[in-house]
Amino acid sequence: MLEEKNDNLHEADGKLGIDTSNAAQNDAIESEETETAETNAVSNDEIEAEIPAEADHQDALDAITNSNAEESEDETLKERHDIPMRDYDTLSLDALVDELKKLITIDKVMSVKDHIEEIKKSFLSKYNHLLDEKREEFNASKEDPNEEFEYHSPLKSKFDEYYNVFREKRNAHFKHLQTNLKTNLENRLAIVEELKELINPQENIKDTLKHFNDLRERWKNAGAIPKDKYNHVWNNYHFHVENFYDYLHLDREARDLDFKHNLEQKQKIIARVEELVNEADVAKAFRELQDLHRIWKEEIGPVSKEYRDSIWNKFSELTKKIHDKRELLFESQRANEQQNLEVKKDIIAKIEVLGTEKVNSHSQWLVQIQKVEALRNDFFATGKVPTEVNEETWAAFKTAVRNFNAFKNSFYKDIKKDQNDNLNKKMALVAKAKELQESTDFGSTTPIMKQIQEEWKQIGHVPKKYSDKIWKEFKDACNHYFDKLKEHKSEENADEVAAFDNKKAYLETLRAYQLTGDHKTDLDAIKQHIEIWKGYGKVPFSRRHIEGKFNKILDALFEKLSLSKKESEMMRFANRIDSLSDSNDTRKLDNEKIFIMRKIEEVQNEIFQLENNIQFFANTKNSKKENSIVTEVRKNIAIHKESLEVWKDKLKQLRNLNQE
Repeated sequence: MLEEKNDNLHEADGKLGIDTSNAAQNDAIESEETETAETNAVSNDEIEAEIPAEADHQDALDAITNSNAEESEDETLKERHDIPMRDYDTLSLDALVDELKKLITIDKVMSVKDHIEEIKKSFLSKYNHLLDEKREEFNASKEDPNEEFEYHSPLKSKFDEYYNVFREKRNAHFKHLQTNLKTNLENRLAIVEELKELINPQENIKDTLKHFNDLRERWKNAGAIPKDKYNHVWNNYHFHVENFYDYLHLDREARDLDFKHNLEQKQKIIARVEELVNEADVAKAFRELQDLHRIWKEEIGPVSKEYRDSIWNKFSELTKKIHDKRELLFESQRANEQQNLEVKKDIIAKIEVLGTEKVNSHSQWLVQIQKVEALRNDFFATGKVPTEVNEETWAAFKTAVRNFNAFKNSFYKDIKKDQNDNLNKKMALVAKAKELQESTDFGSTTPIMKQIQEEWKQIGHVPKKYSDKIWKEFKDACNHYFDKLKEHKSEENADEVAAFDNKKAYLETLRAYQLTGDHKTDLDAIKQHIEIWKGYGKVPFSRRHIEGKFNKILDALFEKLSLSKKESEMMRFANRIDSLSDSNDTRKLDNEKIFIMRKIEEVQNEIFQLENNIQFFANTKNSKKENSIVTEVRKNIAIHKESLEVWKDKLKQLRNLNQE
């Protein structure tokens, strides 16, 4: 990726031992320097001969160098470390779209580039898997072989919309960046060329030093350059900076002060790195170490020769320690990925088993489908696996799910005939409902319509393509009929309210009624009141309490008349039965009939028991006691027989009502 992976940071401290004392030596140096700059300042054999050959430190330095080179090209990349990289494979399609929507609002687009690409990879993997399943379901259920598969997902449309926003922002950023990178590179190369020209004994040293400091300031503000030029340009710059320091013999005091200041700054960096070695958050420590390397290389100048090797070696050793801790962290993550792989293999194996278990009913298949869905969710929630087996694991998962779906679809192909039979049954019910929807014979039609609805519930599934249409036709026919029934009842309710108002007014008349004292006249009058009351008709169900008030007034009038108990009871019963009959409540009439029949049976059993008791008391020796007890029993028998006659008359009256 980079032209030079070795950034040779120690060269920035002036590792090169260049010392000049006369003009001839200066010319030799300048000649060698020109040749180096034309090729690669760090590829010179003499330079490489003095680089410490500690290969075990090189990986640590390369890791720092590569990151800094990449971020030098685009400084917005630094901020990606502040945005957590989630395990996007564990998120659902909805959650991935939400995460993408949130990230595209961040202005520095390159800081979220890696995050968005990971989201894209996870989303497309899951969406394509879903698409495969939908296609298989379509192929299994289609009846027309020429029908083409189509599937539209609002979620996919949202994802594409958000990703296009990111892509447009990224392209605009790249366009702007490329222009700046080219300009900045040209400026830095020009600064290096000016540095080479500073080694000129003919110039005034103060002017040279001022020019040198101006170049350093210009360099610091020159901006980002392409990452593949990063090491080459920086090493050339530091080569000529150190060459300039070593060349100067004038104004040694200023140079030594600069060396001392640089040494103090680098010692502070080393002290901070020693603290980072013990930092618990390894990723945070490495990130700060990366920044410290950048400061060391880009912002702090060289130190005197006597400290250059020792201070660089110390910095390098500490860098390796943090790098080693980072590698241990990666090893731990790789171990977790290996565990995730084992979990996913187990999930795949379970799906494969479910793809061979034969079940014979829709309800059982629903259980199987729920099991596979749960396993799918577990698979997606498990997390990353090693990169080298990711595609293989994903392919095995898709194959297992595909095989299960094929096995499931074969079952539903077999039950397709049943669904067509169900369709015919439901179409017959639709036709029947449409035939009855205009009926006004509500008494006979309503039970039939309710029965049709119950039959509909008992019929199983129909082919999906007809389900909505046939249900709408059936529902519309039923709703049409029951809306008419509701209107009819509303009209009846108006009559019932009028009946209530009339009865309420009539109650006041009845309360004021006084008996004349003539039995026949008063009895006829009461019967007339009952007929008038019945003539008003039914009242609303919620106001049926008015019937109780009427019956109480009747009871009071009957008590004032010298009627027999049976006659009074039968008149009350007749009034009650007439009310039930007028309400067309056959259920209550049937319940009343059952109640009376049970009472007849109870009274007959009681009479039978009392008559048996007479025989027992008649055989006792105490005739006085016997006669008094027998007399009491006979009275009870007479009372029960009278009650029995009343109950029988009530039953007869009910039966006569049914015959009518």
